[in-house]
Amino acid sequence: MSDLIKKAIFPAAGLGTRFLPATKASPKEMLPIVDKPMIQYGVEEAISCKINEIVIITGKHKRNIEDHFDYAFELEAKLKKSGKKNLINEINRLSKVKIAYIRQGYALGLGHAISCAKPFVNNEPFAVILSDDIIDTGDTLLKDMVALYKKLRSPILALESVPVSEIHRYGVIGGVKEWDGVYRINELVEKPSAETAPSDLAIIGRYILTPDIFEILERSRPGKGGEIQLTDAIATLLKQRPVYGYLFKGKRYDAGDKLGYLKATVDFALKNPELSGQFSAYLMEVAKKLKH
Repeated sequence: MSDLIKKAIFPAAGLGTRFLPATKASPKEMLPIVDKPMIQYGVEEAISCKINEIVIITGKHKRNIEDHFDYAFELEAKLKKSGKKNLINEINRLSKVKIAYIRQGYALGLGHAISCAKPFVNNEPFAVILSDDIIDTGDTLLKDMVALYKKLRSPILALESVPVSEIHRYGVIGGVKEWDGVYRINELVEKPSAETAPSDLAIIGRYILTPDIFEILERSRPGKGGEIQLTDAIATLLKQRPVYGYLFKGKRYDAGDKLGYLKATVDFALKNPELSGQFSAYLMEVAKKLKH
C-alpha cells in the first residue's frame, strides 16, 4: 500500500437542517464564506497537499456542487466581453481538478457516505475532508497529517481540545501521548456526556484512513441516531491496527453551526484585501453602537 495520499473524499449528502430554510433546495456545502462556497475551501486545501483526485458524495438537491466545479461557458464568454480576465482565471482555477461524484441514495450517516467511495479508493490510503469544518488558510493541518502518515503508515484522526460543555457534540478519543501533538488512540466514544467522555480531545473534520476501513463499514450496524457511524467503525479498526490522533492547535471554524459560520465569514472578510479596510471600519461602528 502506498504511503502517498492522492485521493480525498468529501461527504456532502447531508440535509443541512441547521441552516433551513436556506438549505431546503440548495446544498449547505455551497453556502458562501465571503466569495467562495464552503466546499471550495476544502478542495483548495486538498490541492495544496498535492491530492489530485477527489470524490464528492452527493445526494438530492446537490447538483449545484457539480455545476460549481464545471466550466461555465456562457459566464466565461460574458466575462471576456467585459475584459474581466482575472475573474475568468478565478472561476476556472479548479475546473481541471479530477472530481468524481457518487450519489448516496439514503442519508445513513458519515460512515455510510465513506463506504460509498470504496470503488474510487481501490487499495490506497485516502483523506476525508468535512467541508463544514473550515481551517484557517494560514494553517497546515492536512499537510501535517499527510506527512505524519508517511512516517506512521496508520490511520490518523485530527483532534482538537474542546470545552467540556461542547463534548457531547463530537466523537471523543482516549489515548496515550506518543510525542508532542501525537496520540496513540485506544478508545473512541461517539457523542459522550461530559461525565463519560474519556478526554477533552474531540475528532474534527480531517481524517487519513486506510482501505481496510471499508470491510468494517460494510459490516457495521446503525449506531447513534440510527446512522452508520464512522467513529464506531474506527473503534473496531483499533482492534486490528494502530490508529493515531494529531492534535490541531490552529484555528478551526465549525461552519456547520450558524455561529461558527458567522465567525468564519467575519474573519475571512477581514483577511480579504478588497474588503478588510471598509469592513473593519463598519464593525467598529457596530461595536460603538452596541456600547451605547
